[in-house]
Amino acid sequence: MKGNYLYFLIATAAVGALAAGSAAAETCKYEDASGKVTYSNVAIKGAKKIQCFEPPAAPPAGAARQAKVAPSDANVPGLPNVDSDTQKRRDEARRKILESELVLEQKLLAESQQALTEGEAVRLGNEKNYQKYLDRIQELKDNVGLHEKNVAALKQEIANIK
Repeated sequence: MKGNYLYFLIATAAVGALAAGSAAAETCKYEDASGKVTYSNVAIKGAKKIQCFEPPAAPPAGAARQAKVAPSDANVPGLPNVDSDTQKRRDEARRKILESELVLEQKLLAESQQALTEGEAVRLGNEKNYQKYLDRIQELKDNVGLHEKNVAALKQEIANIK
């Protein structure tokens, strides 16, 4: 019996390690039927996958040590070099994408805040039990919180672009 249990533990650990490795592999953008956008490394049930993003490649082992010594990443052996014009174009394109995502997310935030305000003002007929009302309002609050977090994350990403 002990042998079976030990085998079970080892198999469970191996499956968990494989699942963790594949889950961190890529982050995808999902959109549900109501237009809510979510970024996740786990598939969202009922949502359409819009785009996936591969994690950045790890630099060569020696490059990390060299990068600590060098004041900038320019001309560090082992790291790809990109001329400044190309990098500026990439940064501008990234900024435009992030800014368009920010505008959309701010619009969704305003809509979810309006839905919360309207939802708090009305108690639906099927909400004779006060807890049903509270559950519905909590979902609306959670939706507002999600959009607030997305807006903050997008603003932070835009601020990090040089």
